[in-house]
Amino acid sequence: MPARPIRGVICAEAVGLLGAVAAAVLLAGKANWELPLVAVLLVAAVIGDLTAQDTAAARIKISSSFLAIVTAIVLLGATPAALIGTVTILAGWLRFRYTGAALLNNLFAFAWFPILSWTAFQAVVSTTGVDGGDGLFYLLVFGTFVLALGLNFLLVVGERSYVERDPLWNAVRIVLVPLLPTELVSGLIAVGLAYLYVKVGLASLALFAIALLVLQYLMGALLLSQQRGDELELRARQLAGFQVGLLSALLRTLDLRDRMTARHSAAVARYSREIAAAAGMSEEEQELAHTAGLLHDIGKFILSDKILSGEADLSEKDWVEIRKHPYEGARIVSEIDGYRPVGEIILAHHERLDGLGYPRGLQRDDIPATPKIISVAATYDVLTARDSYRARMTSFDALAELRRSASTQHSAGYVEILASLLAGRDFSYRHGEDADFDAELALDARIDEHASAGTTRAPRIAAKA
Repeated sequence: MPARPIRGVICAEAVGLLGAVAAAVLLAGKANWELPLVAVLLVAAVIGDLTAQDTAAARIKISSSFLAIVTAIVLLGATPAALIGTVTILAGWLRFRYTGAALLNNLFAFAWFPILSWTAFQAVVSTTGVDGGDGLFYLLVFGTFVLALGLNFLLVVGERSYVERDPLWNAVRIVLVPLLPTELVSGLIAVGLAYLYVKVGLASLALFAIALLVLQYLMGALLLSQQRGDELELRARQLAGFQVGLLSALLRTLDLRDRMTARHSAAVARYSREIAAAAGMSEEEQELAHTAGLLHDIGKFILSDKILSGEADLSEKDWVEIRKHPYEGARIVSEIDGYRPVGEIILAHHERLDGLGYPRGLQRDDIPATPKIISVAATYDVLTARDSYRARMTSFDALAELRRSASTQHSAGYVEILASLLAGRDFSYRHGEDADFDAELALDARIDEHASAGTTRAPRIAAKA
């Protein structure tokens, strides 16, 4: 969606800035013009802005000058605070030379938020009669800091969000939320400075300078840490996407050698997810079953064309190679960050309840649940598919065969769940030969897109990898 025209916004802000100047002139007589304090707060604000930290994600600068301006609001009044704010912006512009439109927006914001915040502060003071000897006064100072923070953010970022048609919440989430702990500490520092000024006077200015330097350092460290974390996360996702793309390419290459592979993998993924869901497994376990189903035969890449075709009798040496494919598949998949659980499932999907499976000969409860599901799904598809290396069975006969081997090879519970899923359904839709590899890849990608934020999951296969 194209950005909105900025000319109207510029005109409105220019008029608004003139209004702020008029308001500041009218309120000048109510201000405290203690020049040493004005000078110290002005210098502190300018230094804070000149050493401001850039947040590349939101294209704004975060500066400790805000603490000096809010302190001026409380101790000096609207006009001195607005003056300090606008002079600070002009000094910063001379240093950073950003656009004229951005300069106007900052002047507009830093002129108005001190006036509006002081107006609210003074209204409460006049109504309640609190002063520096009352504890509620310092609570009011903190409240003024929070109000000023919100107004400043809204006036600076709100304009950009409006012009670029980007929801304001995005900037709140990316910039404001991570900085809130530091900003709240800054608010407490403002309360402490107000208290010391009331109790000690100008001698507290040295403490203010130290507090400003410490705050600026903390903000810089926080932003640097956040940006490095974002960069590492982005690079990790890019690497995972590249690695997963290689897995998808391996599967497609394998499908050129064995036409059954892609369709069979898609069918097993579909059946496995539905069995897991019917078994009451969590959404994450269902997703894991689906991904492992797609990748369960990737280790067959090591097998020769003779073995893959299934057209010749297999020797004992051939069977030795076949029994390696779960291990090889698990090894390949586990190399990808976050895919180790998928690799563990692949490693165990040819194990049997009686311990005669491979590669480790696990028995019954030693075999995890998801590999048992994939074993049932894979066997059912091989028994019923037209492209199988053996004679095709009807769904009824395949389920009967699975039930006969339930006590030795397959989990009887998962066999019955599959039978209940197939009962009364349209087999032309349900049948594995109708499974679409690209469709299952797309489903895996959608699962990843809708995964809840903050949880650690294996990255899903990209449909267009």
